[in-house]
Amino acid sequence: MNGKTPFIDTARDVIRAEADALTALADGLDGNFRVAIDLLLNAKGRVIVTGIGKSGHIARKIAATFASTGTPAHFVHPAEASHGDLGMVTRADLVLAISNSGEAPELANMIAFSRRFDIPLIGITKAPSSALGSQCDVVLRLPDLGEACGTGVVPTSSTTMTLALGDALAVALMKHRSFTAEHFRDFHPGGKLGAVLTKVTDLMHIGDALPLVSADTVMQEALIEISKKGFGVVGVTDANDALIGIITDGDLRRHMSNRFLDLKARDVMTTSPRTIVPDILAQEAVGIMNGQDGGRSVTCLFVTQPGTTKPLGLIHIHDCLRVGLD
Repeated sequence: MNGKTPFIDTARDVIRAEADALTALADGLDGNFRVAIDLLLNAKGRVIVTGIGKSGHIARKIAATFASTGTPAHFVHPAEASHGDLGMVTRADLVLAISNSGEAPELANMIAFSRRFDIPLIGITKAPSSALGSQCDVVLRLPDLGEACGTGVVPTSSTTMTLALGDALAVALMKHRSFTAEHFRDFHPGGKLGAVLTKVTDLMHIGDALPLVSADTVMQEALIEISKKGFGVVGVTDANDALIGIITDGDLRRHMSNRFLDLKARDVMTTSPRTIVPDILAQEAVGIMNGQDGGRSVTCLFVTQPGTTKPLGLIHIHDCLRVGLD
């Protein structure tokens, strides 16, 4: 390559340098991390995350991670804070300020505001004695290492460490609060992630949409119910409204005869149909419909009340495909 270092070698050097920086960050964590967690847990309001330049970009991501994992937070640009956005910060809040050098002048008003109104201030910086570090209630210190760019001027290792430290704070808070995938889904209803965390109860058809007939219903009426509800199946219930069977297209073909329309649902149904409960993930329901539990593939499943066979709803494979599950 004309005597130049191959691109892939440069890439590996950068990644290894940043990996080394992360190792140094992990090894250097001390009691200040616990103090910071306690301050965050005791905050009655929101976490105000702030920073300028590349630190500002990282601050935005940290704020978003906090907000999506159960810690109310938002990003406030320090320059905008000096022109009115300090009004977004209340005495119930906590400020998390980020500056690698600790000397970003744009942070001065945010720092002064937090000190004036006794708002807890956590700093992330490599310089505890800096303008930022010296004013903080607690400093999370970044290892004073060179940047991965090789010139020492492009924020690379420092921003990677800051991002990882923000993730560490967010996950530590998550675990303390027993924040689960179900909670996470509440903040992520859209996209693939939302689809994966969708529950059966969110997709199932209920009420009058359910295709149900009694065991004594003649097949002429059962066929009308199958056609009317449009799922290609009908559930069969007993006198106590418990699901005792299901009639599918295969059942219809197997019992087709001259006297078919005079048969009753109990004569045609398949007994003991597979069912699911409403609180499981729709992704699991897809697996069952695809036969991953060892059964045959089906296009829909009745949803029953936990501990009973009373039908609460019905979920169809098309409902799952529509939200992005496969």
